Amino acid sequence: MRVKKTMPFFLEGKPKATLRQPGFASDYSISKKPNPSPLRDKGSTMGVKVDVDMPPYPDLPVKRHLSMSANSRFSPKSSLPAPLQTPLPRTCAKEVNDNLNQTVEKPKVTPPASYTNKMDEVQNRIKEILDKHNNGIWISKLPHFYKEFYKEDLNQGVLQQFEHWPHICTVEKPCGGGQDSLLYPAKKEQSLRSEQDPEKELPSPLPAPKQEEPSKGSPTVMPDVKQKVAELLVKYSSGLWASALPKAYEDTYKLKFPEDALKNLASLSDVCTINYISGNAQKAILYAKLPLPTDKSLKDEGQAQGDFDIKAMIEKEFLQIEKNMAESADDFVEDITVPPLVIPTEASPSVLVVELSNTNDVVIRYVGKDYSAAQELMEDEMKEYYSKNPRVAPVQTVHVGQLLAVNAEEDAWLRAQIISTDENKIKVCYVDYGFCENIEKSKAYRLNSRFCSLSFQATKCKLAGLEILNDDPDLVKVVESLTCGKIFAVEILDKSDIPLVVLYDTSGEDDININATCLKAICDKSLEVHLQVDAMYTNVKVTNICSDGTLYCQVPCKGLNKLNDLLHKTEDYFHCKHMTSEYFISLPFCGKICLFHCKGKWLRVEITNVHSSRALDVQFLDSGNATSVKVSELREIPPRFLQEMLAIPPQAIKCCLADLPQSISMWTPDAVLWLRDSVLNCSDCSIKVTKVDETKGVAYVYLFTPKNFPDPHRSINRQITNADLWKHQKDVFLSAVSGAASSSGSRNDSAPAPGSPGEGLRKSHPEVIRKPLLDHTSSFSLEELPPPIHLSKSGEHMDVYVPVACHPGHFVIQPWQEIHKLEVLMEEMILYYSVSEERHIVVERDQVYAAKVENKWYRVLLKGILTNGLASVYELDYGKHELVNIRKVQPLVDVFRKLPFQAVTAQLAGVKCSQWSEEASMVFRNHVEKKPLVALVQAVIEHTNPWDRKVVVYLVDTSLPDTDTWIHDFMSQYLVELSKAN
Repeated sequence: MRVKKTMPFFLEGKPKATLRQPGFASDYSISKKPNPSPLRDKGSTMGVKVDVDMPPYPDLPVKRHLSMSANSRFSPKSSLPAPLQTPLPRTCAKEVNDNLNQTVEKPKVTPPASYTNKMDEVQNRIKEILDKHNNGIWISKLPHFYKEFYKEDLNQGVLQQFEHWPHICTVEKPCGGGQDSLLYPAKKEQSLRSEQDPEKELPSPLPAPKQEEPSKGSPTVMPDVKQKVAELLVKYSSGLWASALPKAYEDTYKLKFPEDALKNLASLSDVCTINYISGNAQKAILYAKLPLPTDKSLKDEGQAQGDFDIKAMIEKEFLQIEKNMAESADDFVEDITVPPLVIPTEASPSVLVVELSNTNDVVIRYVGKDYSAAQELMEDEMKEYYSKNPRVAPVQTVHVGQLLAVNAEEDAWLRAQIISTDENKIKVCYVDYGFCENIEKSKAYRLNSRFCSLSFQATKCKLAGLEILNDDPDLVKVVESLTCGKIFAVEILDKSDIPLVVLYDTSGEDDININATCLKAICDKSLEVHLQVDAMYTNVKVTNICSDGTLYCQVPCKGLNKLNDLLHKTEDYFHCKHMTSEYFISLPFCGKICLFHCKGKWLRVEITNVHSSRALDVQFLDSGNATSVKVSELREIPPRFLQEMLAIPPQAIKCCLADLPQSISMWTPDAVLWLRDSVLNCSDCSIKVTKVDETKGVAYVYLFTPKNFPDPHRSINRQITNADLWKHQKDVFLSAVSGAASSSGSRNDSAPAPGSPGEGLRKSHPEVIRKPLLDHTSSFSLEELPPPIHLSKSGEHMDVYVPVACHPGHFVIQPWQEIHKLEVLMEEMILYYSVSEERHIVVERDQVYAAKVENKWYRVLLKGILTNGLASVYELDYGKHELVNIRKVQPLVDVFRKLPFQAVTAQLAGVKCSQWSEEASMVFRNHVEKKPLVALVQAVIEHTNPWDRKVVVYLVDTSLPDTDTWIHDFMSQYLVELSKAN
């Protein structure tokens, strides 16, 4: 299930300088605090949202966040600020306990009668909440947590009963902290009280240093700084540590706080209230100046006691924090915001398919450095942390949506989220793998915040082309068997919340389209044609003949009849219904099944290659033909016919002529043309099957025309071997070229003479791939060349693109402004030559032609002819040298001779080297090849042939926002460093 990591990758958090402390949120701060956002719209919203950029201040009543560096993660105090690293006097905590004991001696208030029967349950629930928040919790926030945990509202009358439940909780009322009160677990307070010695007199708290006015020799604070400090403290209604003031000041105003101001805090006393915690003058909390109360007597009586109670409460909180930090090296948070998963930017990322419920709900994981590799490193850290840390324990209280660390099989530690809970078991979803499991509570631990910086790795996608059948059980079974647990390259068509993708298996020599494979696997088997050996079939139609002699035939069957009926209904549907935009192809992709109008009717086609947004290649499913078409010529299958149309298997059966002599190892053009002229599109042929090769999907047959059936001696197999069609087999390419030499330069060489094989080819070739040459390009001349491309003058700039770079002394540039015109030209060439007849012409060196390289057509210069039937060509628009089959070299018609050739040979100015090493050439290629750059022209070397022109330029990379990289400077520095190293 886990993927082997590809390279080391470490996740480290940025340590915080200070720690926000609980215990002093006023009513104002609580009301202003926004509700935390739910975790991926699931689970509980209890807790606070982690925000590493939030300035530290003693503000939160219950939650706290601490992020430690890797070097100090096991030191509880390593990342605490100086005030927290000094042990605080414990006498204040004892004083607080005595005060708390006095507060419970108040008249008892009887609970409402309606809650008498349920009081025990409410008390137990409140006790569970307080055990979870042993640092105390504000009474005003208790109803919120109560509802989050138990999905019930807490009656407000219960809030008045806490002072009378010493066995459940302890109430503390801070004198200077507003009307709210703090609740603590009873056992915590009782244990503290048991440690006290009643016979000993409590020592007096340490007096705060006297606040004196700054002396003449003391540093002074500018008035504008004081004003900013006053404004800043208003945001921290519960106070701000003096040691944290400089950072908070700098973060807020982007100005440096005067260092001398902290040495004399008394100078700020006119804009804030300073509460000293101990004898250390630097250990203090700053509060904003509050408006004077209207009741003067209240101020006089409560001022001293209020200051003392605040300091005592602070002491108590610090003692509790130090105790907790000693028990655990890290802090935990309940509600965690995990960053969303970002789709990789690379063209074809790799994914691991985990599981699926239907084809619109496929669980995948991205494979790569920032994904699976980072996840494995995180899980190794989790195993190290949870296995070797004796202080961590299984969770006691759980709720739906809670994030956990689960001890899974093979001692692996995985992140999980609770889906449902039971008494002793919980159902969790492993957020990095996408599957669910019921586990024991003893295996579930609270997830530490350090393991929440990596996005959940399990995500979902939809398989393109399978939407209509997404929940078909047969399809789901096929997809599951072919994909689950395997890694694929993925083409992302639509980067939505649930991306639309195509999966490719790239493990073999050929890439396999998984979407198309699954779709074909669920075709209705009863509609397939199963040829039987030694069986005779009549009324067979030969629909296509390839250049290697392969035949495609249609045999009358149930599937063909149903297909013709559906296509007829589709024709009537489109005729009666207005053709709206919903039937145009908006998102073409390989493997998509759609319709193409040809010969006056609609035919099924499968997209096999997408060249651009305008041009693509298609395969006719029921005839075996292939061609290039415009996207605008295709149509979606109407939804009412789609499922039936997809269920019908392809009706084109691949065949080969049986028992041909072994001497016929390669078909000649004359033999192919003769066969096409004899049987192509003949609807009443007959075949006899001699062999069926299931692995190749080919049937070996004897083929008969109507007149010769069933005499085997008069079959097409015998006739083609007897015909004088193979005599030039050994030099078939040269003979094919020389055979047309006499008419190569004539204006009529596009029209073969009557009776020639070319005439028969045009008569018998399917209409879908038979189109005459363009009317306005029926003639061309090898001497007609486009004008030379415009180049900037010496000293001028021009935007360029570098398609090929060998070394600084030789690379190719294309003018950036002309690239769009070139793309349009390439699309038109694909559409034109894919439907034109293949012509066998005489070719000459140093002449311009059109040549097919892989799946595209290029304007080329013929550099040489090899005896093995290959030709060496130079791509005039891209600057590459290629070897192509001589059959794929065709005349370049006039319409494609208008645009100037785009490739211009270039040399880098400003650097000279007699011999560029392979290492230096590679460095140069990595910096310029396939990149848009700015060229400063130094010189243009003209030539009569446009492909021999040369330009000397400086190249500048302007991709960075503030820095321009001059390539010649970079290469010069590289050569200097290389020479020093040698």
